[in-house]
Amino acid sequence: MIQLYNVCKSYMKDSAALDQINLKIGKGEFVYLTGSSGAGKSTLLKLLYGGERPNRGQILIDGRNLTRMGARQLPLIRRRLGIVFQDFKLISTRTVFENVAFALEVQGRKRFEISKKVYAALKNVGLEHKLNRRPLELSGGEQQRVAVARALVVDPIVLLADEPTGNLDPETTLELMELFKSASARGSTVVMATHDRELIRRFPRRVVTLDNGRVVDDSHV
Repeated sequence: MIQLYNVCKSYMKDSAALDQINLKIGKGEFVYLTGSSGAGKSTLLKLLYGGERPNRGQILIDGRNLTRMGARQLPLIRRRLGIVFQDFKLISTRTVFENVAFALEVQGRKRFEISKKVYAALKNVGLEHKLNRRPLELSGGEQQRVAVARALVVDPIVLLADEPTGNLDPETTLELMELFKSASARGSTVVMATHDRELIRRFPRRVVTLDNGRVVDDSHV
């Protein structure tokens, strides 16, 4: 599902954010990206959804080469991805319902289907009773759950999450991890960046460890 071949990314001439990354992640696999701050986790996620372009190397998702896609093609593959950002990236002027619906609107889904799927997604994260609220009326944990609902509502082929549990209490973290596990069981490939070793210990999966832009370990725990 995800394949990276000799991927390199530099922001400055003498400093590599990612260096010679080779990685294969299968359909339905759940993988943690871990490592210290600045190790390259967020940069790698950005490359996977096309938010950044590599300086060298090839990135394939579902057999399609992101590095060869033009500006018109890239949004088509992004519509099939679910992305949970560290800072939520919710639209403050839209309601909770409208934020989640937006992911389906760009796919051109019918209004009835959108309403049905959005309500189900919000119920899944326990926020169906707040569908008419705006993001700034919610707590940080609730905003994160809206972001998760938005990512899952499209039934993504790949779900990318950047430190999604950083603002959550233990109970909500448990609920979110169950949602991610269910998505993986339904066939979504889940890649989650985290530095929380206790979370990895409690929910063991494959762990890819980055250090100074390189993969230094790739193992199951």
